[in-house]
Amino acid sequence: MARGFQDGLDWMRHGTKVLLNVIELGEFDYAADTPLPGWTRKHVAAHVAANAEALGNLVRWAATGERTPMYASPEERAAGIEAGTRLPDTELTASLCSSAERLDAAMADLEPADWAAKVVTAQGRTVAATEIPWMRAREVWVHAVDLSSGLALGVTFADLPADYLAALCDDAVAKRSAGSGPALLLVATDVDRSWELPGDGSATRISGPLADVAAYLTGRPCGFSHAPALGPWL
Repeated sequence: MARGFQDGLDWMRHGTKVLLNVIELGEFDYAADTPLPGWTRKHVAAHVAANAEALGNLVRWAATGERTPMYASPEERAAGIEAGTRLPDTELTASLCSSAERLDAAMADLEPADWAAKVVTAQGRTVAATEIPWMRAREVWVHAVDLSSGLALGVTFADLPADYLAALCDDAVAKRSAGSGPALLLVATDVDRSWELPGDGSATRISGPLADVAAYLTGRPCGFSHAPALGPWL
């Protein structure tokens, strides 16, 4: 079933709570590494906070009609993340919380007509503003898993809502279909869903739990140790 606007809002709010709960775990250490090459948990948290501010720019664009891109440039995006990593832990946590609250409040102020406005993502796609909650939901859930790496009580892809995971796979397959890579047939054995990814050669069949399919498509550790390597997702 295709995701709807309300789905994105619900997943965004739920995922934000889960991500912040991970950071509050007693064993959480911002200096620890994550599955993302070169990024500590502090890099991931700084990115999530900056993402909330960037998506807030798109909300402002939808509300006012004034063009306000997510980031002025890739360099500005990278600089913002690095600046976040230099914050003390308590300040970074506060930034995560406050930026998420501001984004949610800004969305709540949008009028129904504002949600139909066209905005441009950081990847250059023109979309309706109704995509903003989904874009945020994608960030908070996936990065909650990244931040949980190495934690005994952390979140894994298997803990994420099944309907969200299916929507995430739809999104990742759509984005990967526009690029190059191996042809794949991905089968989620626990929810009776499958995805075809066009590419080079005969399609390789990969089957397993939906959580592993989502992790694989988003470039995270999964149970498919012999699956073809994939390039960047976003």
